[in-house]
Amino acid sequence: MSDQSEVYIPLLDELIEAARAVRAKAYAPYSNFQVGTAVLGANGQIYTGVNIENASFGLTVCAERNAIGAMVGDGETKVTAVVVATSNGVTPCGACRQVLLEFGDDIPIWLIAEDEETVRFTTLHALLPDHFDQSQLGAMSNE
Repeated sequence: MSDQSEVYIPLLDELIEAARAVRAKAYAPYSNFQVGTAVLGANGQIYTGVNIENASFGLTVCAERNAIGAMVGDGETKVTAVVVATSNGVTPCGACRQVLLEFGDDIPIWLIAEDEETVRFTTLHALLPDHFDQSQLGAMSNE
């Protein structure tokens, strides 16, 4: 993981607070693993999401994708920063990494643990180095 001082993001403190605050609202009755996410849209707005579990586990939706849904529902389609708050500071799952890539390129990501002292910084490309994006779709259509 990179040093978080390498990137300056306006509203970072607000993003961290929003992710931590919304985490308490997660619906996680099966795993008890609550996740709160805050994304910063290019429009300067903060959008939040929580994980929502389901008894049919495959229908569970991650916090990151819910935050993206709130952002897109507001008409914004570009993410400039992400904060994910969990009990232990884990990274977004693979599906969420791919969804984030749809709405930004090398997005800075902060991973926040419950102890409020553990903050890790990384980027989307570090988490998804050999990613699939729209540029591959163009290459496929030319074959």
